[in-house]
Parts: sequence; structure tokens; C-alpha cells
Amino acid sequence: MGKPAAPRACADDEAMASARQLRVSPRKLNLVAQMIRGKRCDRALAELQFCRRRIAQDVRKVLQSAIANAENNHQLDVDRLYVATATVGRTLVMKRWHARARGRAGRVEKPFSNITVVVREQAEEY
Repeated sequence: MGKPAAPRACADDEAMASARQLRVSPRKLNLVAQMIRGKRCDRALAELQFCRRRIAQDVRKVLQSAIANAENNHQLDVDRLYVATATVGRTLVMKRWHARARGRAGRVEKPFSNITVVVREQAEEY
């Protein structure tokens, strides 16, 4: 007598993975997400592997998780997957202070962000 199953958030040819509370500003995370949008998954993984930004390794883990979800949960062909969307969202911001001259304080903001990656199977090419 449990709850009825919730409808899928993605289409039948899609799989999704997300990471919450990443300790990076959404602006910096979006630069990395922009690199992989619309690319084939194998190409996107290679670019993230050699990207010099620190957060690229976390984005790579999320992409690998989305690929694994597509393969294991939705029986999609891994060789035909591409990154359909990579959305970045802003979450909490820690406020800290930094001592300044004459007894004043400067505000320091430490933002967090979320990322959601959706991979989709390409249609058959004839």
C-alpha cells in the first residue's frame, strides 16, 4: 500500500545524474559544463580528463554516473550517447568575514552549486 510510482523525469531515450552542494561558484562550474554540452560522451569524458580546472573531475564523475545510469537502468547503447543538457544551479552561500583595517570587516562569500547532466541516445542514422 505504498505511494504510486512517480513518473520519470526524463524521456525513454534519456538518463540523468546530478551532484549537489559542489563547493564552486556556479559561474565557474558553468564554464566547464559549457565545454561538454552537445558532445558525444566519449569525447566529453576525454575533454574533462585533461581539463585543468579543479571542478572538471567532479563533472566527469557526474557524466560517468549518467552513462552508467543509461546503461544499467535504461538499457541504452553507450556508444550512441551524447550530452543533451548540462544545467548548473546556485545553492547556498556561506558568509564569512575577513578582518580589514581600522577594526572593520570585509564580507567573504563562499558559494555552492549543483549540476545535472542528461545524456540522450542518438537516433538511428540511415
